[in-house]
Amino acid sequence: MKPLDVGAVKITDVFWNRYIELVREVIVPYQWEVMNDRVPGVAQSHAIANFRIAAGRESGEFYGRRFQDSDVAKWLEAVAYCLATKPDQRLEALADDLIETIGEAQWPDGYLNTYFTLAKKGERWTNERESHELYIAGHLIEAAVAYFRATGKGRFLEIMKRNADHIDAVFGPGPGQLHGYPGHQVIEMALAKLYEATGEERYLRLAKYFLDERGRKPHFFELEAVARGEPGDLGPFGLKMYEYNQSHLPVREQKKAVGHAVRAVYMYSGMADVAALSGDKGLAEACGALWEDVTRRQMFVTGGIGQLEWWEGFSRGYDLPNDTPYNETCASIGLMFWASRMSRLELKGDYFDVAERALYNGILSGLALDGKSYFYTNLLEAVPEEIEARLDAEYSGAIRRGWFPCACCPPNLARLIASLGGYIYSADERRLAAQLFIASSAKVAMGGVPVEVTMEGDYLRDGSMSIAVSPDRPVRFTLSVRMPGWCGGGRSPIVRLASEGDGSDAALTNGEAPTNGETPINNEAPMAIEDGYLHIDREWKRDDRVELNLPMSARRVRANPLVREDAGKVALTRGPQVYCLEEVDNGPLLSDITLAREPDFETRYEPDLLGGLTTIEGKAFRGGCGGCDGDDCGSGGGSGGRGGGWRDELYREADFERKPIKAKAIPYYAWANRGRNEMRVWINQD
Repeated sequence: MKPLDVGAVKITDVFWNRYIELVREVIVPYQWEVMNDRVPGVAQSHAIANFRIAAGRESGEFYGRRFQDSDVAKWLEAVAYCLATKPDQRLEALADDLIETIGEAQWPDGYLNTYFTLAKKGERWTNERESHELYIAGHLIEAAVAYFRATGKGRFLEIMKRNADHIDAVFGPGPGQLHGYPGHQVIEMALAKLYEATGEERYLRLAKYFLDERGRKPHFFELEAVARGEPGDLGPFGLKMYEYNQSHLPVREQKKAVGHAVRAVYMYSGMADVAALSGDKGLAEACGALWEDVTRRQMFVTGGIGQLEWWEGFSRGYDLPNDTPYNETCASIGLMFWASRMSRLELKGDYFDVAERALYNGILSGLALDGKSYFYTNLLEAVPEEIEARLDAEYSGAIRRGWFPCACCPPNLARLIASLGGYIYSADERRLAAQLFIASSAKVAMGGVPVEVTMEGDYLRDGSMSIAVSPDRPVRFTLSVRMPGWCGGGRSPIVRLASEGDGSDAALTNGEAPTNGETPINNEAPMAIEDGYLHIDREWKRDDRVELNLPMSARRVRANPLVREDAGKVALTRGPQVYCLEEVDNGPLLSDITLAREPDFETRYEPDLLGGLTTIEGKAFRGGCGGCDGDDCGSGGGSGGRGGGWRDELYREADFERKPIKAKAIPYYAWANRGRNEMRVWINQD
């Protein structure tokens, strides 16, 4: 099954249209200004100037990180998705001019990289472990494919085909070629996309070569170090370096996620792509084992991954700290990439359950509601003055920033949100799958018959969704609708199939057999739930509908006892969203709040709060500091006003006085939009 193209899907969702318009009207223009160094008070980018200098359009020197070109690539990809869903002549002309600049910066042999053109001209392809040359090429290829699909213009695609052909000549098994692979993965995904866009097998072969070669001995990174005149043996740190970029083992032997989280999930996504396109079962099996490790042992409740700041990546199973995780926004985006590709290998609800968790929590939290500031890391517990006192927390914070010296996350957010239409549906000739519950419409051919599918409803508000299916003429196929994993535990969905064509209907309640009280539709049993999907196999007629009532009640979630940081605590969730407490709603010292055993949760939609969202309120207590209500915590000596009335005491004999309060929680993605304040996801439970 393949996802429907972004341009084939029109999103009408109240929640997501706000973000898509934010990307189009605010984020894309803002990021263009930042990359042109025209926004005061934020980290300088110089990314556009680097291309203009390399193209000979202006004079100057390279500035920024060696991978700065990738910011421009991701921005162009976001622009492509914007154009795919809504024409914009001014934006398209701006992109066309930038593409011409990129073409002018390309070497005659197809090589393209402003850092090595301007700063290290004689060192190209000599240090792939650290150079990011293939990484930048990958992002530019992805942007070129997206732009070609959106506009039909082939100029950018031809530029990047020349670049890919150059890479194919440099890397490979032949004599005189480099028998290597990227230090930072993404080229594998990009080459798979280029293969699908062009049909040229050599691009898929090259993607597979990079995966097959990775982790073989002698290590390519050792060999290229020796060729540079450096020690090939990195000593005791060597194994960790190989784990850092997932080259410690051949990819088919990797069972545990290690190293830099973004590199890892980008590689896993490429593995799934190549497995799907080539039928490589070994790659598919390795993806399955790695998926189990990441999502069962190393994923935060928000869909964040990457526990360690030290290498921006994985630690070990069940090591999931709340106040010091890295949880890079790009890593959650990469997790969503990977999940969608795993669904292409095998239609299992677990994959888009994880994608949805990451999307609504670990990804959206990286973006401020105004579209002009970002989180690089995403904490689950934040006390601002404690973060600021940690000198090692370079990219952590309780306030989002306008840009970063390493600015991979902001344009990554832009391209992900702009491409959201490509994640809602997937299809083959005989099956159409609804993966995400986002109000939208699309046109697809099923069995050669044009079919319009329309999804309506306000998913986050009340969980009621309707999927209308209207073929040009009656046609039989299977509609597969994901039944979210959070619907379990006695909260199974209610599904009703209404057929206008023959006046019959059927219902599936709490997983029981379909029935309308008499006979199933068309004297068949059209509904079955398997691997997290409701499959409806029938002859569809115009205006047939599937109506779903998904239970959007507040829930408490516990962590595995091996997650020591969360012992005695719960996280609040509602549907796909994780919730958090903020100081602005509950007063300071959130660690002093304990939920009642019977919290009697109340949910309320508040249209004027943070763009409109549903809050959760429940009975709770304050008591760990002697019964204060959080408002008299200003006598804490040197603790910055959070001493809980203890004055200069550090310890005292325990008392157990508690004061009843109402605790208020908001969706996690919306925190840090009301100023600098404390936040907490995992809450003490009575």
